[in-house]
This record gives sequence, structure tokens and C-alpha cells, in this order.
Amino acid sequence: MADPAQELPDLPPRLDQAILDPLLTQDQLQALCDSGMQEGVRAICTTPRQLPLLRERIGTTKAGPRLVAAIGFPFGAIPAELKLAEAEWCAAHGAQELDVVPDFSALANGDSGAFAEELGALCELGVPVRAVLDMARLESEQLELAVEAAIDAGAAGLQTGNGFGPACQADQIRQLKQLIRKRCAIKAAGGIHSLSHAGELLLAGADLLGTSSAPALLQAQRRPAA
Repeated sequence: MADPAQELPDLPPRLDQAILDPLLTQDQLQALCDSGMQEGVRAICTTPRQLPLLRERIGTTKAGPRLVAAIGFPFGAIPAELKLAEAEWCAAHGAQELDVVPDFSALANGDSGAFAEELGALCELGVPVRAVLDMARLESEQLELAVEAAIDAGAAGLQTGNGFGPACQADQIRQLKQLIRKRCAIKAAGGIHSLSHAGELLLAGADLLGTSSAPALLQAQRRPAA
């Protein structure tokens, strides 16, 4: 069986580097950002707290990676009004995309309308929105409702999870691909630290990979095989 790592497409345009650890120092943030920029990652995803520093570090030219703000991270458990205010603040401070953790409480209580309404208000800001699902925990019916509600709300993409819990699996990507039916993009996230894992997810249908190991993956790809 072929090694998925040997069948990888051009990786930099597929990688979103996650810089989300709140315990990082300013020097560490800048070093991680610089590493991602040097490796040519597609985007850097960070928290609102870290956003202004990374916006300044990346600059405003089109040559650098896109800057993505994680909204409602990690569990989405804040009122819709606060989530909207967080998104507006991030957009005003240089975020070019939003990775939004939606209202799972509404979903769990059968209120897919409120789930979609919250996402719809965020999509109206005019910044591309990616809804962050929790595929490791959502039941099949809940997942189907979440996918349809997010797409109806105008989400440009769906993400498998928030990076907590078990690593993303290729079966999850195939399941999500069937539910989406080519209506939006798929971002895999969670435990992606090896080229073989990245290859499996991309071959399964992921459009993007969200990982804190993006520079390391690209450096590993350049190393000659032993």
C-alpha cells in the first residue's frame, strides 16, 4: 500500500498554522509566526488576545499568510452577542477569516434555528467564516443538523474539531465530505503532527489542515528519505 506521505500535494497552501497557546511569551509568538511565514503557510490562526501582535508581525501585504481569528474558542459557550462582538473586534483588528466555535448548547437542545442564526449574524460581517464542529462527540443526527445549518447560514467551510480530544481521522473527513456534497471546504484539525497523517487526511478529502506543527511538517517533507 502506498505511503500517503509520498502522495502529498503542494503542502504550504493547505496548511493553517495554529498559534493558540495562551502561555506563549511575546518572543515565542513572534518566533512561531516568523517560522510559519518563512515556510509559506496559507494562514496563521490565533486568539483575539494574540491577534494584534501577529497582525503587526505579518504586516498588511498580500504576500504574507492570511490571519485567522478563533472565535468562541474552544467551546463556543458564550452568548451570541458576545461572540458577535468578539468577531467584530477581530475583523477590525486585521482578521481576514474567522474560525467560529458555534452554539453547541442550542444544537444539543434541538434548536438548530438558534445555532444557524448565530452563525448567520457572523457571516454577515463579510469575513469568511469556518464553523468548528466537534465530530468526536456529536451524534450522527446532530452532525447532520450542524452541517446543514452552518451551510445555510453562509459558512465558507467546516472544521472537524477544536484540536482538543482525539486526533482527526480520515473516516471523519470522508463522513463530512458526504454530508457537505461539495458545498463548502473542509478543514481537518486535531493531532496532525506527521506527514503520513497529513497525507491520509488530504487523500480522504480535506482541503486544509489546521495544525501547530505546520512548519515542522514542511521541514520534514524536504528531508531526504532515510
